[in-house]
Amino acid sequence: MRTTECLRTVSGIMLADYHIHSEFSNDSEYPMEEVVNEAIRLGLDEICFTDHVDYGVKQDQDCGKEIIYLHGEPMSNVNYPEYEKRILKMRALYGDRITIRMGMEFGMQMHTIPQFEALYQRYPFDFIILSVHQVDDLEFWSRDFQRGKTRQEYQQRYYQELLDLTEHYHHYSVLGHMDLIARYDRLGTYPFEKIKPVVEKILKNVILDGKGIEVNTSSRRYGLSDTTPSKQILELYHGLGGRILTIGSDSHAQGQTGEGLEETKRMLREMGFDTFCTYDNMRPVFHKL
Repeated sequence: MRTTECLRTVSGIMLADYHIHSEFSNDSEYPMEEVVNEAIRLGLDEICFTDHVDYGVKQDQDCGKEIIYLHGEPMSNVNYPEYEKRILKMRALYGDRITIRMGMEFGMQMHTIPQFEALYQRYPFDFIILSVHQVDDLEFWSRDFQRGKTRQEYQQRYYQELLDLTEHYHHYSVLGHMDLIARYDRLGTYPFEKIKPVVEKILKNVILDGKGIEVNTSSRRYGLSDTTPSKQILELYHGLGGRILTIGSDSHAQGQTGEGLEETKRMLREMGFDTFCTYDNMRPVFHKL
């Protein structure tokens, strides 16, 4: 059985946003320093930058190849050396006012595991979100993945990829927006009973591995009728004994940082959760909700 070493539980009220994108993500133009200043104005205690890397569909900026575009969006990964330098600079400038962690959002597929593992070994990450944004190198947001499939086929294929990843990759902290496919399902809410068996297997893998899941507060911003992940997934996770939770706004622009943190903490308390986590050097730190 694999376990994750945990730091001590910290008492007191903590406000932390653990899913933040800056200009280092291909889909954001929000300067990192402005993000930090916004977080300070909001009274946040801690933030973690988690900019996008999506091997399979995006290229590293230092690979010498011309950047490709998909539906007008530049498909490039983080400039890793500059990203690390900028975070170190933000810590030097603002570290006495807010804690700033270096994370990344790994948009992973089974065939890209070796590339992500190599990246993980190169930098001193505090926190890694494991997300599935594409399957078979086909994007959800562009509907390229869903095209030509029945609803059952694209729902099941998404969760199967997530299950396979939790069985084969272990250098991550939490699963990001683990029912993300719901955001891009134009037919509305997919019946939970149809995905519950595979979701339960995923959550059991997460718990056994000493990992966690995030509550992504962007659900209201995207006009979803439920939380992300859904309340049913969160309740199942709690019932299985899951304890590790992070809360993140998935912010990409001004005005989104810190969105829904307090509301989400209240909801989690009502569900029976007692704590949520921040991370230090890939180790969870537990805080009272």
